[in-house]
Amino acid sequence: MNLLTAHSCWRSIPSAFPRIADSPPRPSSCYSLGFIPNLLCSRNSGFDVRALPKKLRRKGLKRNEDYTKDGNSSISYGGAEVEEFQKAPSRRSVLRACTVTSGYIGILGLLIRQASHFASIGGLPIADCAAEISWGLQLWHLELIFGMVILVSSCRYLLLKTWPDFAESSEAANRQVLTSLEPYDYIVVSFLPGISEEYLFRCALLPLFGVNLPSALAVAVVFGILHLGSGRNYSFSTWATFVGLVYGYATIATSSIVVPMAAHALNNLVGSIIWKATSSHSR
Repeated sequence: MNLLTAHSCWRSIPSAFPRIADSPPRPSSCYSLGFIPNLLCSRNSGFDVRALPKKLRRKGLKRNEDYTKDGNSSISYGGAEVEEFQKAPSRRSVLRACTVTSGYIGILGLLIRQASHFASIGGLPIADCAAEISWGLQLWHLELIFGMVILVSSCRYLLLKTWPDFAESSEAANRQVLTSLEPYDYIVVSFLPGISEEYLFRCALLPLFGVNLPSALAVAVVFGILHLGSGRNYSFSTWATFVGLVYGYATIATSSIVVPMAAHALNNLVGSIIWKATSSHSR
């Protein structure tokens, strides 16, 4: 799933031309992926025409000249698409935040698995996470992966059409994060969070509490709660809990972490592609 949380911040957007006076500060909303901290809101970030997606550069940029009282003029870029792009974090910021946070999540999962392993062989009554969930993959696992992709994507589509709160939250986050990305960047922001989050929640926390449905539900609830706040309302938290339970059940049924990782990453990618194809902001 495409895990995108919102943070509000202020930043100054200087003029695109260095010799012309800077424009006054303006509010901007910064969004991040999954559990990414507020890495996308940089006080020193400015608008650079070279940061625009190729589709906007090819179209050309409209220049607006405004004359001040003293006769001086200032030139800025105009157009709805450019203004929309200015509100979103830069492509570099999104990719950096995604990579850094996914790395932190993966390291936390690794530490939990290793700690449980050493505690288990040391005689402590703690489950060995590394022994409970493997990296194995069988042929029927592929069928389960594609089945979950169809299930989750279909449920998401229905909710977007019938649940206004969920649709509004998802659209705002997708627009802010995906606007500045090129289509091939979607692979990065889909697979890194999907793999790292499943490694922590289903490969470390789930076996730590027990490979059973009650534990899967408990971990899914935690997964959902962590998606609450900072622009994410209860509707998205509920959705995250449901999806977490689906991935947890798949982990229990297969004893393989590869299955939920692949399903999570592919669902993220499908959601991004659908948004790209249907959103007016991506055209």
